[in-house]
Amino acid sequence: MSTLQFASVAGQQTDLDSVFPQVIAHDGSCKDAEAVARWIGDHREQLEQQVKASGVLLLRGFPLATAEDFDQASRAFGYPNFTYKDSLSNAVRINHTERVFTANEAPPHVEINMHNEMAQTPIYPERILFFCASAAEQGGATPVCRCDRVYNELCAEDPDLVAALEEKGVRYTTWMPAANDASSGQGRSWRDTLSVEDVAGAEEKLQRLGYDWEWLDDGRLRATTPALPAVIALDDGRKVFFNQLVAAYLGWEGVRDNPSRALRFGDGSEIPKAGLERIAACVEAANFDLQWQDGDLAIVNNYLAMHGRRPYGGTRKRTVLVVLGAARENRLKAA
Repeated sequence: MSTLQFASVAGQQTDLDSVFPQVIAHDGSCKDAEAVARWIGDHREQLEQQVKASGVLLLRGFPLATAEDFDQASRAFGYPNFTYKDSLSNAVRINHTERVFTANEAPPHVEINMHNEMAQTPIYPERILFFCASAAEQGGATPVCRCDRVYNELCAEDPDLVAALEEKGVRYTTWMPAANDASSGQGRSWRDTLSVEDVAGAEEKLQRLGYDWEWLDDGRLRATTPALPAVIALDDGRKVFFNQLVAAYLGWEGVRDNPSRALRFGDGSEIPKAGLERIAACVEAANFDLQWQDGDLAIVNNYLAMHGRRPYGGTRKRTVLVVLGAARENRLKAA
């Protein structure tokens, strides 16, 4: 088996324990998607080692063009499939195959702020695979940042805040509409989000997952999670900032003006607004903008890297597709 040949991209960060993100440029040996899948299978262990170490691994220049190509390549990594239907995410997505769906259907001008995928729910994926079928003409980068770096910076700046988040966790409150709303980054209906047909089914699932909830007069469902982690420890001992605090604070309607309507510590107490501002600034400072090229495939370690989406424009449709791998339970462990 050949040794992986790494490349570089503009602005690549090299001041961490490992290069971020790691990039492998195609050497021309693969002629089609089937050959790419074989190559991934042959190098799977090496590729996974890089994903665990760096957090993001970008494969560039490989002959992948369609959702079906991406589907075939994604299977070669061997991650257990985590269908979007099985998730509790409230973003509207469109499936292209059983495994492959769109990254987000929010309008181009909407910023998707930094987050760990589905960390605001009791179920999340270990790995996220992104595929760029069509890059935007203007903008549309996917910012990524290392969660261990964010954790270390926040410990230096505000250790009391980090200690409180680590001990208490976070509770998130979301409003699920009665029907899907593709104009919103949180527009997935409560029926689709919970994979249920009626109110009784929704309440049974919410109770089983430990949520508190309230039905609103307009048909929306207001749901509050149990205490979920804001910091987790990896198998190698590193601690990482793992949550949806930035995305919720900056991107959810009305939360920046009144954070406590959607974000509280796990014991129900308020998270200081100044602390949320500090977290957002720290995450932004750690960002690297991944500028997509057609055919790019990126593997994200959801434990170790946050991601988002920059607004975009132009006449060319930006199409970034996703596969999720290995569902895990996301609960705050008692001290």
